[in-house]
Amino acid sequence: MGSNYSRIKTLYKSLIIFVAIILFFTTNNISSKEYTDRMDKEISVKRETRESFAAPIPSLDLNKMRLFTGGRHLFRRSWTPAPSSVKSLDGLGPVFNRVSCSGCHVKDGRGRPPKKDGKFRSMVIKLSRTEKGEIYPDPNYGYQLNDKSILGVPFEGKTSINYTIVNQKFDDGASIKLSKPIYSFHSLSFGQLHEDTKSSGRVAPVVFGLGLIEAIKEEDILKNADPKDIDKDGISGRAHKITDVPSKKIMIGKFGWKATRASLLHHITGAASQDMGLTSNIFPETNCTQTQKACLEQINGGDPEISDAQIERLLVYMQTLAPPRQRKAKEENIIQGRNLFKKVGCENCHTASYVTGKHPNHPELSNRIIKPYSDFLLHDMGKGLDDEVREGKAKSYEWKTPPLWGIGLIKIVNKHTRFLHDGRAKSIEEAILWHEGEGLRAKNNYMSLSLKNRKKLLAFLNSL
Repeated sequence: MGSNYSRIKTLYKSLIIFVAIILFFTTNNISSKEYTDRMDKEISVKRETRESFAAPIPSLDLNKMRLFTGGRHLFRRSWTPAPSSVKSLDGLGPVFNRVSCSGCHVKDGRGRPPKKDGKFRSMVIKLSRTEKGEIYPDPNYGYQLNDKSILGVPFEGKTSINYTIVNQKFDDGASIKLSKPIYSFHSLSFGQLHEDTKSSGRVAPVVFGLGLIEAIKEEDILKNADPKDIDKDGISGRAHKITDVPSKKIMIGKFGWKATRASLLHHITGAASQDMGLTSNIFPETNCTQTQKACLEQINGGDPEISDAQIERLLVYMQTLAPPRQRKAKEENIIQGRNLFKKVGCENCHTASYVTGKHPNHPELSNRIIKPYSDFLLHDMGKGLDDEVREGKAKSYEWKTPPLWGIGLIKIVNKHTRFLHDGRAKSIEEAILWHEGEGLRAKNNYMSLSLKNRKKLLAFLNSL
C-alpha cells in the first residue's frame, strides 16, 4: 500500500512538472526546440567583459592552445619597416593603414569611424571605378586608400568625413535623426582620384567565430537563396560566387562586407596585403601603384614578408576564436523580443541557426550548432546604402547580411555602438532604420511597433 502510494505520488509530481514545461513554452509562444537549439558550449563562451571576443573555443586541446596563443601574439604584434632587427616582423608597407591586425580589430571586435580628432584607426576607404561593366582600381591609389607610410615614402592621402542628417518618424509619432556620411579627400600625394572613382568607408568587422562560419556547408547557404524571388516575399538573396585566390576554386563568399572572400586563408592574406602592405605567397606583389615610384623602390622584408608559418598561426587563431553565447535567453522580455524579431521579418535574412559541416583542419568545429543570425547572402539594401562601389559580382547596393552574434557586447568590448559597414549608425535601432530595398518591409514593420515592443526587440538583439 505504502509503496504504491509513493509510486503514484512520484508519477503525479512528474506529470505536474511535464505540464508546467508545456505551459511555459506554449504561453511564451516559443517551441521547446528553440531552447534545445542553443549554441554548443564546446565552441562558444558566455562572458560580459572586454575580453568577450578573445577567448578560444573551450574544446581546444593543449597542442592547439599553444598554436592559438602563438597566433594571438602575432595578431597583436606590430610590424616594422625593413630592414629591422626583428627579421620575422619587418616588411611593413611601404604604404599601409595599420601596423598590426589588432590595430583595426581591437579586442577582436568591431571598428568605428574616426572620433572628433579625425584619425582613422579601425576604418579604411575602399576605391573602385567601373568601365564597360568591368571593375578597375583607381590608377594612382588602387583599391584602397592607404593613409600611412614608412619613412621616405609618401602616404597616399587623407580622408575627412562629414554627415548629413536624414529624419525618420515612427508610426507612433516619435522621430529620430540618422547620419549619412560624405567623404572628402585631401593631402593626396599623387593627384586627384580618377573622375570615375567611387569611394566607400568600411569599418573592421569582428573576427570571432570565423572558423565556424567557414565550416557552414555551401548547400545550407544556398537553401536560403532566392535570387528571382520565386516565393514573392520581397527577399531575393543570392550567393556571391567568387574565385578563392589560394585554391583557385569557385566558392561562395562568406567573409567581407560584400562576401568577397570564401576562405579565411584568402581573408587573412588579402588583409595583410591591403591593410599592412605585407606580401605573401598568396599575394606576392607589393601594394604600390605604378605612379608611386618611391614605394616601388623600397627594400622588402623578405620574399614573402609574411611567411606561410606565420599565416598558419594566424589561421589557427582566427579559426578557433569562440563566438559569445546569448545572455538572458529565458527572460520574458527577451523571448518576446525574439518573437517580434521573427514577426517583423528580420529573420528572413538574419537566419538564426546552422549545423556546421566538416571543417578540414579542426574537427572541434565540425557538426556544431551555431547561432550567427545571417544567411551570408547578398541583398539589395536600397538607395540609402548604395555606396556606388562594386566588388566582384556584388552590386554597389548589395550587402552580405552581417552576422548578429555578439552585437550586444560591442559597447562593452569596443566602447562604442557604431553599426553598418561604414559605422554611420550610432545604435542598433539606427542600423535597422537604414534598411531599404529587400529590408524595407522589415524596417516598416519595426517602425509600426509601439515603443514598448521596439524596446523588447532591441533587448533581444542586445542579448546576442
